[in-house]
Amino acid sequence: MSSSARRLLTGLAAVAFGLVVLPAGAARADDVSVGLSNVKATSSGSDSTVTGVITLRSKEDVQLDPKTLKLKVDDEPFPATVKQAAKLDRRAMLVIDTSGSMGAQGMSTVRKASATYLKTVPADVKVGVASFANTAGVDLAPTVDRAAAQRVIDGLDSRGDTSLYAAMQSAAAALSGTGDRSIVLLSDGADTVADNKALALTNAVAKLKAGGIRVDVVRFNTNDPEATKALQAFADTNGGTVVAADNTAGVSAAFAASAQALDRQVQFSSAIPKPLNGPHRYEISGVAGSTPFGFARDVTFTAPATAAKPAGGSTPAPVAALEPQAAGVSLGPVPITDRTPLIAGGLLALALFVVLSTSLMPTLQTKRERRVASIDSYVVGDAVTLSRQEMKAAQSTITAQLLDMGDRVMKDRKATSKTMALIERADLPFRAGEWLILRLVAVIVGAAVGLVLGGQAKLVGLIFGVVLGVIIMPVGLRYAASRRARKFEAQLPQILLLISTSLRSGFGLPQALDAVARDAAEPAGKEFSRALAETRIGTDISDALERVADRMESTSMHWTVMAIRIQREVGGNLADTLRTTAGTLRERESLHRQVAALSAEGRLSAYILVALPIFIFIYMTKVNYEYVSLLWTTTVGMFMCVGGLISLGVGIVWMRQVVKIEV
Repeated sequence: MSSSARRLLTGLAAVAFGLVVLPAGAARADDVSVGLSNVKATSSGSDSTVTGVITLRSKEDVQLDPKTLKLKVDDEPFPATVKQAAKLDRRAMLVIDTSGSMGAQGMSTVRKASATYLKTVPADVKVGVASFANTAGVDLAPTVDRAAAQRVIDGLDSRGDTSLYAAMQSAAAALSGTGDRSIVLLSDGADTVADNKALALTNAVAKLKAGGIRVDVVRFNTNDPEATKALQAFADTNGGTVVAADNTAGVSAAFAASAQALDRQVQFSSAIPKPLNGPHRYEISGVAGSTPFGFARDVTFTAPATAAKPAGGSTPAPVAALEPQAAGVSLGPVPITDRTPLIAGGLLALALFVVLSTSLMPTLQTKRERRVASIDSYVVGDAVTLSRQEMKAAQSTITAQLLDMGDRVMKDRKATSKTMALIERADLPFRAGEWLILRLVAVIVGAAVGLVLGGQAKLVGLIFGVVLGVIIMPVGLRYAASRRARKFEAQLPQILLLISTSLRSGFGLPQALDAVARDAAEPAGKEFSRALAETRIGTDISDALERVADRMESTSMHWTVMAIRIQREVGGNLADTLRTTAGTLRERESLHRQVAALSAEGRLSAYILVALPIFIFIYMTKVNYEYVSLLWTTTVGMFMCVGGLISLGVGIVWMRQVVKIEV
């Protein structure tokens, strides 16, 4: 057999291999892969044309053999020619996995590899950035500003789950339009977010195929079969590649090869001597270097738009040609399934807020109503008519049942009296049942928020949320009560001076208290007004003031009442007694402030030392979940958790006693 015959048989065998073995994607050896993009089919007059761009990706420079390039349309062969690719609108997306499994080392590799890609890619290629973890989206639209792209990539961090399929759909939507489109995808695992993973993968592949988008995949530190299958499906869509890499050098080399491939693009064209319209099947094959390749795709031939000539022979206005949109490509927003927990948490919080509002709002009072109610509470006997407060509470049967149930539960608790004393001291308009409902709502909301914000550590987030919901309401109540009590203590010396001045002017003690109730600021004005109301219905003035001291848990007020009782029993000048008491209280308050200033550093240190391990734990669950999860997934870690919590509790008690100074 002659050498020319042998070459002919070799070429035919290569073409047959490309058409039979690889009908749906590019053939590739270890060193060469071929991609297809920007395919256009037009029909005008008596002929049609098919054009497209072929991208060659290899470690060394290879050329497409023009003699081997063949095109078939509906199994009918036509000649094809090759030339250097014309000026195209070329866009690429770097799709980066930022899930928690990447870790700090993986993100460092991403930054270095992306810098290599941005330095290597041709200057006219617009490069965008997309990332995916719990959610997926486009961080930067395609642009020629390489510095902006690098800044976005440098700002990415590792956390959360893997929404791979949503990310590919987002990137495909961002690359819509005509021209050369490519994606460089780096991922280290399978999708963990999509509800129906098979359907999500099918939809993502369909969008890539419809948009003619070539995908080069870097499989980073993973041999997961599910991830390998999905990543290979993306690469096979339009002749991309899958490169396994486990270090920075391997990832950077893969990114550089994808960037260099954009400099190895050729354009093919085939003239078909007959008009074609509508959808048709085409196949293209050839040899790049020594590697055969083949593609089989559906394409729609479009004819140029024509306008009917209007009556009167006037020439119609030119009609702008509409840019054909790739079939099946949706330009709408890409659904991101992993937003469901966040939405669910928001809806739960909204529902709880509505329940809270409808349950408690009917029992709230205006300031005037509360003043009237404070006097009505001392009236003996049954009221003839319902008060406005009672009418409000009767408006909702469900609310009444909930509050009655809460009252019954709180009635049998030993701590109810202390809780109600704190509520009264804080001047909050809540009954015992209302306070119980508030605490239950806080626990539910805390659990929902912790579950949503927990990321991968959903159980830890749930536990933290429940604990926070349990403690936040009592802590908040104690803070509000102590804040109001401290304000009362600070006002008391000035109040006693005002009473002393009124007594020196000739007024009696009830008239002096009335002046305080009218002129003093809150909370002293309200508390003395309540004491004055008690005296007007028969309570002894000393007993009424003693109840103010008990209600506000004020040692200074107890001393004042003691001074008034002694003066009333043994006689003397009450004005001078109150003035002396005010001076003593003022000096005592000054000493309190001096001690607080001297111990401020110790108290601040205690707060920081208590909060530091808690916030470091929360931070580490976000940045390195696998490392922290050893604390509750291993026996040694559980013992360490228990020991750490016991040590933290002992430290809190110890530091509290150290910085607490009694005056």
